[in-house]
Amino acid sequence: MLRTNLSTRPFYNERLVLVALLASAAVIAVFTLFNVTQLVSLSGRYATLTAQVEQAQHRATELRQQAGRVRASIDPVRLEAVSQAASEANLLIDRRTFSWTGLFNQFEATLPAGVRIAAVKPMIDPDGRFVVSMTVVARRVDDVNEFIEALEKTSAFSAVLSREERTNEDGLLEATLQGTYLPGATDPVPGRRR
Repeated sequence: MLRTNLSTRPFYNERLVLVALLASAAVIAVFTLFNVTQLVSLSGRYATLTAQVEQAQHRATELRQQAGRVRASIDPVRLEAVSQAASEANLLIDRRTFSWTGLFNQFEATLPAGVRIAAVKPMIDPDGRFVVSMTVVARRVDDVNEFIEALEKTSAFSAVLSREERTNEDGLLEATLQGTYLPGATDPVPGRRR
């Protein structure tokens, strides 16, 4: 078999090269057209966003100036009086929303057989938390400790401590307990009945 080219001019497939060049040029033209349209579109969006930023900065400057004028016109004594009145109103609202039923349900579910509640006083501490102070009467210290542990097992009470203990004229232990109460935290512990 003869492998030598005996022609005076070698054969080149010029059509294939021309078609490849035209296809490449078409692809480049499509990408160029796409890039140009994206450039025009993004330039328009950039101009719009730049205008919106300038308007927002201008509006922010106006609002800062207006806030400065309002702050300068506020009487600090009057502001303090309004603030204190709002705090008192919030305290009254908190007292009105306090559920005695929920509190006594917690006590009923956690109270051991040897303990009686003699007095209950809810209050709000400076941090805005409900603090319940209660006086209980029991025969033994262990009964009071059992009541404290039962209260703390609920998610409604935390940091329950005995603040004062004494023996009354009947020979019973009288303890003053105090703890943080979260109204409506959960239902009482089930199964703990007298």
